Amino acid sequence: MKNKLTGLGIAIVTPFKKDLSVDHEALEKLVNYNIENGTDYIVISGTTGESVTVTKQEKKEIINTIVMSNNNRAPLVLGIGGNNTAEIIEELKATDFSHISAILSVSPAYSKPTQEGIYQHFKAISMASPVPIILYNVPGRTSSNMLPETVVRLASEFENIVAIKEAAGNMSQYFQLIKNKPKDFLVISGDDDLALPVTLAGGAGVISVIGQAFPKQFSRMIHLGLEGKAKEAYKIHYSFLEIISLIFAENNPAGIKAVLEQLKLTNNTVRLPLVIASNSLKEKIASFIKNF
Repeated sequence: MKNKLTGLGIAIVTPFKKDLSVDHEALEKLVNYNIENGTDYIVISGTTGESVTVTKQEKKEIINTIVMSNNNRAPLVLGIGGNNTAEIIEELKATDFSHISAILSVSPAYSKPTQEGIYQHFKAISMASPVPIILYNVPGRTSSNMLPETVVRLASEFENIVAIKEAAGNMSQYFQLIKNKPKDFLVISGDDDLALPVTLAGGAGVISVIGQAFPKQFSRMIHLGLEGKAKEAYKIHYSFLEIISLIFAENNPAGIKAVLEQLKLTNNTVRLPLVIASNSLKEKIASFIKNF
């Protein structure tokens, strides 16, 4: 599992046609583009995949398209999380994991549980999951921070909790996780702008948004970081800072979809309540890509 979840993982978007139906042809194209250009594994149906506005049936169809186009070339991670613990357990029971290496499960949003509540939530998921679990901490979306002490407690007590996608944007918190984690537990950056420093500090790489647009360069940066080649890796890191800032300037995934449209990989359609990137943002993105 350590080898499967090290390097560049991408939080793949869900392409939509102009009529808002899922664009399976574009999805297949995006999967091939990433695998052929250095992406190590793919995360399906995360926040960037607009999971909250995708139906259960659409999710099954999206999984099928990615499984078929991937053709066992890269490990696949499936997003299964939320703030209803019982519902997550029911989804785990109903899901076919034949081609899935692990799940990514976000800390409960909106409910704002205590640390003990977060611990009990993931304990229940651990008991029900037939595959390894990547915890996901993203306080900017969930309104609660899963503290390092809670993560280490979960990692120490449950063998199938193997990693965390940490996205608090806090280097001190990353350092605490890396310092105190069990030996084989993986700390994966969920912050594109911190992906390299986290990797150099002892992290396992990144689950990236921007990486799916520029997998060759972003994967190169992460693997240089894993090899401890900081000077060479930072040259690539600095070249990405502007576009990382741009794709999160309005909302995710409208920003990355604007980038992917420029690269002719998919169009920029998103589902409400999200809206497409503004013209001014699209112009800045186009300018960056032209000069990249």
